[in-house]
Amino acid sequence: MKLLQFIKNWTLPLSMGIGALAYLVFYYVPALEEASQWFAPIFNSILPLFMFLILYVTFCKVDFAQMRPERWHLGIGTFQVVLSAALVGTILWRELSGDNLVLVESVLTCVIGPCAAAAAVVTEKLGGNLTSMTTYTFISNFLTAISVPICFPLINSDWSMGFFRSFVLILYKVCVVLVAPMALAYFVKHYAHRFHRLIISVKDLSFYLWACSLAIVTGTTVKHIFHADAALSFLLLLASAGLVLCIIQFVCGRAIGSKYGAAIDAGQALGQKNTAFAIWIAYTYLHPLSSVGPGCYILWQNIVNSIELWDKRRKEKRKAGSVTMNS
Repeated sequence: MKLLQFIKNWTLPLSMGIGALAYLVFYYVPALEEASQWFAPIFNSILPLFMFLILYVTFCKVDFAQMRPERWHLGIGTFQVVLSAALVGTILWRELSGDNLVLVESVLTCVIGPCAAAAAVVTEKLGGNLTSMTTYTFISNFLTAISVPICFPLINSDWSMGFFRSFVLILYKVCVVLVAPMALAYFVKHYAHRFHRLIISVKDLSFYLWACSLAIVTGTTVKHIFHADAALSFLLLLASAGLVLCIIQFVCGRAIGSKYGAAIDAGQALGQKNTAFAIWIAYTYLHPLSSVGPGCYILWQNIVNSIELWDKRRKEKRKAGSVTMNS
């Protein structure tokens, strides 16, 4: 029982460790090279499925009638847009190139990226408002769908797709991940009541689905780092920049949200990013090495999540202990 409780309490770091260890085993054992090539496309295709299932299970618990914009949504959205514009302006004003350009592009992808689809899962476990968080997830994704086609052509002269085509491409990817599971959850909740009750009866299902996807994403991140054509010192700089940005976004998010009584929601909304999406836009439209930044951001944001969940459990135990003593 103690082992099961330990696994439950430290699911996120264990998932990251398993993902990293699994890749390292395949990387350093030559006999597994053929197997790694066989598994690679499977993991690449199964990750979107996990993300779909995470959102579907999460949306099954949402009260759709209560979904509406709130004041803290505006504050967080404005912070994301202004910081993204400042980074793009820095690139253009300073005419950055080489490693300096890659560094700022790496930071930009972690800022302009949308709120993580799984942020609602952690927000709920931390005691935040699931419906409000889910509403902002939509807002954030549409902000990104508009911001990326505007900003990226300015800093990448090789991007020739044009605004409308880029907008449609990014919006399509967002809708596949976000709108489809919501539509399915809405249908099941209103027209398949027995199946809906079965889904919501499984406690923390979306959380453990997310843990599985985290193991896959961590393994992919380690792969990007191992195959990056750059000096170790520069890779460490990219990782450090991601750490600093992660702390800034979580702290600023909580500060903005605290003004509206939504510190938990706003902190997760700004700090927890859809890094899989950020890696994709970095590798596709910017310098491939800039994808290392959001790859490391995955680790940092989930370490923060683990600390937040640990702190919540600690406070609950202390509160339960004080209640027992008083009674």
